[in-house]
This record gives sequence, C-alpha cells and structure tokens, in this order.
Amino acid sequence: MPIIEISSLQHPGLEYFSALTEAQLRRCFEDDSGVFIAESPKVIRVALNAGYKPIALLCEKKHITGDAADIVERCGDIPVYTGERELLTSLTGYVLTRGVLCAMHRPSLPSVADVCSSARRVVVIDGVVDTTNIGAIFRSAAALGVDGVLLTRTSCDPLNRRAVRVSMGSVFLLPWTWLDAPVASLGKLGFKTAAMALSDDSVAIDDASLMSEEKLAIVMGTEGDGLSCDVLSSVDYVVRIPMSNDVDSLNVAAAAAVAFWQLRVK
Repeated sequence: MPIIEISSLQHPGLEYFSALTEAQLRRCFEDDSGVFIAESPKVIRVALNAGYKPIALLCEKKHITGDAADIVERCGDIPVYTGERELLTSLTGYVLTRGVLCAMHRPSLPSVADVCSSARRVVVIDGVVDTTNIGAIFRSAAALGVDGVLLTRTSCDPLNRRAVRVSMGSVFLLPWTWLDAPVASLGKLGFKTAAMALSDDSVAIDDASLMSEEKLAIVMGTEGDGLSCDVLSSVDYVVRIPMSNDVDSLNVAAAAAVAFWQLRVK
C-alpha cells in the first residue's frame, strides 16, 4: 500500500479529511452514492468486516505499525496519508480518535420492503437530528434485537462521522434506509406501529397486547417536540414509559433503549 507522508495541508488527496463538509462528502461521486468517514480502528474494522469499501486512510505515524497495522494491511492499495499528531489535528480540525480516519464508499441502500422483509422488530426514527442520539439509537438497536432501521428525511444521516463513532460501528451491523412514505404505510408490510409518546390515550410499555405483536415498528420522535399529531393519529399504539419522581420524559436515545428491551421478541 502507498504510504504518503504529508508535511502540508495542501497535499492532493486530503480533501476527504479536510475541505469537504458532510453534505459534500455525500455528493462527491456523481456516479456513486458518496463517501463517509469512519473514525478509530475499532469502528473501521467493523465497517471492513461488514463489506464497506475503503478509499483512503489518514493515520498518525505511530499507528501505522501500531493500533492500525492490521487495517493498513487489509486496505490493500489505497493511499495511506500519515503525519504527526499536531499536523493531522490542524488538518481535520479535531483530535483523531485513536489516530485513524478512513474515507469509505457509501453503500447502495436497500428498499423499505427489503429492510422489513424478514424483520419482526424495526425502529422508525422520525426527525431526530442530533448525531449523538442517532449513534446511540443504532447501538441500542443492534444490541437489543431490532432487525432494521428506517429514518425520515428530517433525521440526521447515520453515516455522519460522529454518529458512526458514537454507534461504535453499529450503523454497519443493521440494514437501514430512508422512509419516504407515511409511518402508517408499514401496515401494508404486516407491521403494527407503536409511537413512543406521552398522551392521554397511551398504553404502558408492558401492555400485554403490545408485547404480543408479531411484527412491530417502534416509532421514535424528535428530541424537542416529539412526534407530530399526524403520526400519533395514524399509529396502532401510542406507548408511554411510566415515570417516577415527576420526571416527564427520557432522552430519545434512552427511551429507545428501554423500548427495544421491553418490546424485543422473546
């Protein structure tokens, strides 16, 4: 593999790691589906194991024969850019987590029907924009038996660098895609829909009818306003997590983890 030591931020090929925004990375190949950045050796390994294709590595010198040696070896003939920690920090604008970044091709996304075809539990993420919450929801989903993830276009991109890092690579372990149709459309695929919200007509999360559903789509809403009235009026269940000590709600990522565990297929 070509190892290229850089001494300047102007070296050709570094645009993936410095000059391009997340939105520009998504669009940077006209004939492909874009690029994303995976950060840290552990996350990069998960991506490679899941079949994601690397384009270039940016690696602190000490990690080429250290923490990232196996990654450098696996990545074959792609360029490996390297330099001292201070230079790479000034290039990217942040301290590299464990000293390694990898630019990777975005995969072609499956259809909603494909994500749901053999699933019994899916999560619908509606309007969640915080990258940390997106990453945490994916991590909980992968750990707690969710089979797939659907996101509305108003939600954050799961392949955002920070979302990928917070998920610890879990975004590579579950099939996911964008949901452009109403949540209620999942009924045509055999799913009952359960929206997590506090409302007068909600059922407790341990409701026997809810827990016995064969195929369930768990709908999580925005961090601030929650789910819209249109969504709440269209679902089969509105579901609450009982609270104590006058706490009115949980963070969306925490609520998702509780819901995934309680409503998992047993």
